[in-house]
Amino acid sequence: MKKAIFLMLLLTSASITFAQKSKYVVVISLDGFRPDFYRQAQWPTPNLHEMAQNGASSDGVRGVFPTVTYPSHTTIVTGVLPNKHKIFHNTPFEPAGQTGRWNWENNLIKAETIWDAAHKKGLKTASIHWPVTVGTQTVDYNIPETEIEKNVADPLIQMRKFAKPQGLFEEIEREATGKLTSKAMDSDYLTMDENLARMAAYVLEKYKPNLTTVHIFNLDHFEHKEGRNGPSVERAIAGADRAVGKIMEAAERAGIKDSTTFLIVGDHGFVDIHAQLSPNTWLVKAGLMEKKKDRGNWKATFHPQGGMAFLYLKDKNDQQTLKQVQNILNDLPASTKKLFDIVKTEDYQAIGADPEAVLALTAKQGFSFSDSFEEPFLKPAKGGTHGYFPNFKEIETGFIAYGADIKSNVVIPTMGLEDIAPIVAKLLGLSMTNLDGVLYPSVVK
Repeated sequence: MKKAIFLMLLLTSASITFAQKSKYVVVISLDGFRPDFYRQAQWPTPNLHEMAQNGASSDGVRGVFPTVTYPSHTTIVTGVLPNKHKIFHNTPFEPAGQTGRWNWENNLIKAETIWDAAHKKGLKTASIHWPVTVGTQTVDYNIPETEIEKNVADPLIQMRKFAKPQGLFEEIEREATGKLTSKAMDSDYLTMDENLARMAAYVLEKYKPNLTTVHIFNLDHFEHKEGRNGPSVERAIAGADRAVGKIMEAAERAGIKDSTTFLIVGDHGFVDIHAQLSPNTWLVKAGLMEKKKDRGNWKATFHPQGGMAFLYLKDKNDQQTLKQVQNILNDLPASTKKLFDIVKTEDYQAIGADPEAVLALTAKQGFSFSDSFEEPFLKPAKGGTHGYFPNFKEIETGFIAYGADIKSNVVIPTMGLEDIAPIVAKLLGLSMTNLDGVLYPSVVK
């Protein structure tokens, strides 16, 4: 009798261990995610608080430079810094003038992704609204983040066109969301996150991909609009928490929750701003560029994104022009120089920033950069932004790991965005080499 009981307990224990082994990983990015959203009780985030308390979480995740969405999300899925994956900005620097093009296409990524590694192993993959996924070959079920067109009959035509497999977008409309319009996918409305969560929940429940990546966006939009603690930010993080809960429920309905690991990640923190600097006005005054969309007959120009501005030369080897720009910066009044820092070349290259940039500025908190070339160089601004050099707490993002194979009550004081892909690789048994990230042994059982 005792032997039978012992065998029954042994089998029960074995089945519990097996059920908790991670077979499915869901990576949910909350754009503009901050550690205080799950560390401070004031925020309406019951799911995030519970996951952080019962799983592993970080007090702060260092980003890449610039701390903006597309290079950050690409580091999350590759485990390497931008100098290896080659996504350096949201909008690439274009020497003939900025066209408004973003880095949408997946073939721009020059490093192996977690989708590639999962596909190579024969696992199913899915992605909803993740940056730099247009035209991907290794995501089986894909609704990419791409342009919402204006003044056309169907503003969502690009999403429909690049959905994989063809017809997936319409299937989701039919089965999960109802007919989607541009306003239904407009970040001005919290309905956008609701619809993204419905998309992800449908794909997860119906197709049970081993790896799913999801990009939830509203939070970033309202932090830009109102700053870190605006009233709509509270509603947006509550909506993001609801989106996470909806996706978790889909795993439960699919019968895979006990063998699913959820990683809640972010790309950058946020800084409140009250003024904008326009450094290209200094270059126009010096005759190094013209007040034209294509910069005219230019020698040097700043390419700003939020809290940073990279300097590019028409001829990268033009040391005379570089010296001239350095002298312009050195000769600014002390009242202006105190508004920003010049990042040392070795510092921004060490964190994988664009090697084509010959100089970088990072604004002090309260200030951001504009690409305007019209005086005055200092203009009023409001709301919040990011992009700064990642060396202070407010610009750090968050991280939570919860579910199958994740240890409980683990706190990581600090980590890097590049340290997320190794966790995914460990959970799914993926083979990925030459990573900049490291696997923290305290996270995964």
